[in-house]
Amino acid sequence: MNNNLPQPGTRLGSFLVQEKLPVPELNLTAITLSHEPTGARLLHLACDDPNNVFAIGFRTPPPDSTGIAHILEHTVLCGSQKYPVRDPFFAMLKRSLNTFMNAMTAADWTLYPAASMNRKDFYNLLGIYLDATFFPLLREQDFLQEGHRLDFADANDPESLMIKGVVFNEMKGAMADPSSLLGRRLNAALFPTNCYGQNSGGEPLVIPELTWEELRAFHKSYYHPSNSWIFTYGNLPLEGHLQQIDELALSRFDRQEVASEIPLEKRLAEPIRTTQTFPVGPDDELQQCSMVQVAWLTCPIEDTFERAATGILSNLLMGNPAAPLYQALIESGLGRNLSPGTGYHDDSRDTFLSVGLQGTEPEKLPEIEALILATLERVEKDSFPQERIDAALHQYELANREVTGDQYPYGLGLLMRLFGPWLHVEDPISTLLIGQNLDRLRSATADPEFFPQMIRQRLLNNPHRVTLLLRPDIEHSQREEQAFAKHLDAIRQGLNDAAITQIKENVAELQRSQEAPEDTSCLPILELTDIEVEEQVTPFRTEKTADCETFWFTQPTNGITYLNLQFNMDGLEDSLRPYLPIFCTLLPQIGAAGHDYLTMSRRITAATGGIRLGTNLLESPLDLDRMRPFLEVKGKALDHNQTTLCEILGDMLTAPDFNDLNRLRTVIGQVRTSIENSIPGAGHSFAARAAAASLTPTAALREAWSGMTQAQTIQHVS
Repeated sequence: MNNNLPQPGTRLGSFLVQEKLPVPELNLTAITLSHEPTGARLLHLACDDPNNVFAIGFRTPPPDSTGIAHILEHTVLCGSQKYPVRDPFFAMLKRSLNTFMNAMTAADWTLYPAASMNRKDFYNLLGIYLDATFFPLLREQDFLQEGHRLDFADANDPESLMIKGVVFNEMKGAMADPSSLLGRRLNAALFPTNCYGQNSGGEPLVIPELTWEELRAFHKSYYHPSNSWIFTYGNLPLEGHLQQIDELALSRFDRQEVASEIPLEKRLAEPIRTTQTFPVGPDDELQQCSMVQVAWLTCPIEDTFERAATGILSNLLMGNPAAPLYQALIESGLGRNLSPGTGYHDDSRDTFLSVGLQGTEPEKLPEIEALILATLERVEKDSFPQERIDAALHQYELANREVTGDQYPYGLGLLMRLFGPWLHVEDPISTLLIGQNLDRLRSATADPEFFPQMIRQRLLNNPHRVTLLLRPDIEHSQREEQAFAKHLDAIRQGLNDAAITQIKENVAELQRSQEAPEDTSCLPILELTDIEVEEQVTPFRTEKTADCETFWFTQPTNGITYLNLQFNMDGLEDSLRPYLPIFCTLLPQIGAAGHDYLTMSRRITAATGGIRLGTNLLESPLDLDRMRPFLEVKGKALDHNQTTLCEILGDMLTAPDFNDLNRLRTVIGQVRTSIENSIPGAGHSFAARAAAASLTPTAALREAWSGMTQAQTIQHVS
């Protein structure tokens, strides 16, 4: 690690170093800086990781549900002053070695992150992001493409007026997904007075109210250095980042007052219940399709200790099948599975905890709510055994220590963890201090009254509680279509011949623009000389024991051991192959070696970071008709728990207990509900697998294991 990092009080160009703090638990040093002329904030995490990350974020509280922040995120990426290319991100896919490049809109922020292991590529991406966010073209044509526009299904029929737009269509799909709808409707009930109650993605019925002028004004107000949070991570020198950021963007601005602070939510005087609906077709199943969610507003984001403690409480209550709320709800038979979004949500100005059931009936809401409250009262009275508290603290330590890169580059994962408190209370570092936080938690939780008091204060005696019922309604879509039809009819009534002609000209101009060849020579590119000739090789050693070959990788994993096992499934009978994914799901969730499933769950939670089984297919790159199917077992644990991890795996793999038929029905029912819920939001993936299934043996088996065929298999088994 670089020992020559700047000290607090040092000026680096226009930046002032405010704080420097080593974080040995994560093998990095955190440095916070401010850009003195504008007030822009910058956090640099210096470490030896070559996968460097850059991100710039803005606090963008939406004033309504027109999706203004979401549409702006799309539109700023449609060309900028220095890079007037229609879609620079798509064009850069062929010019970049990025390990991540995206943009995302949350309920209160918009973020533009990128990552690369190539130095020149990293600075290319940094320059494109800075120009896109601070100096976008924001053409009306781009707004019509990305946001919403009027069009005619039949150019010769003015009665065929319709609304199109990338975000408009995206949100129509999102709002038809029950899981997505549940979260958005819950937020609206929990946060009736601030921006979290709005749909930052955009409500399809409201999106058409947004104007191009309002979009440009929103950008002018919020996309300013004085309202920016800039993040860098990795092994490239900080000074180079600061120079580029200042020269390319910040030096062209002065400080500006930006009123983007988000107030705390006004607390409810008493709990409320609310009912919402989601769309289903006339032939869809209506039984056991409803969802019930109970949620409490808990603590503000600024208290790191309270947030960590509430997260531990959430884990204790519902983090695994042996947790009291999890067990009580699943074994009650009132629903098939815990509802989406169950858990603790700690990235908003006010944090909240939620729990509920899906696969239930509307009339069961009172029973579900009563069961949740009764279980909390019982736990408040009896508290938790110390071994379960120790297990929850172990899970906290492991989750915060783990170096992951599956969904995001590790540096971006750290940013997502700290961005909330940094954004709202200027505290990006406290979340990273694992050892300090853990010591305080261990000390506090030694008091047997600690968690009972939290349950009383945060949950049982907390009037800011919302119980939401989301039920299927075959008339939901009809009502929405009628509302759209009424909206379009009102527009149609106001259209004269000139307006109709203008709509057609706008559509034609947009189409010509989309189809026109584009000069992308303004975009930066990598030459062959910029790319390492030799691929980086990860060192490992190989050992053979009997017929088993093992590969050992020594890596900086922050004290965590990972164990991956692969079992060749070539010999599995064809009649059994469709059931392998179900088998993989069941094995970690049933009893083994004389232990029931609750005991096994406690063992896994106390000593590991989780055990997961799944299927995998290795396809030959030389012959598409050749492949090898595998069953994969993945486990992880802190280094001192290696032996215990292997003991648990040994019991699970050699002595599983399939005799508890009720448990099998419960788990398979949970799997069925999860896969059915995933279909609306991933229909394109299911369609792609089905289309590819006839092309190669690998694609056929992939569809059988993770496509609609697997969904049908699970429905049959359940």
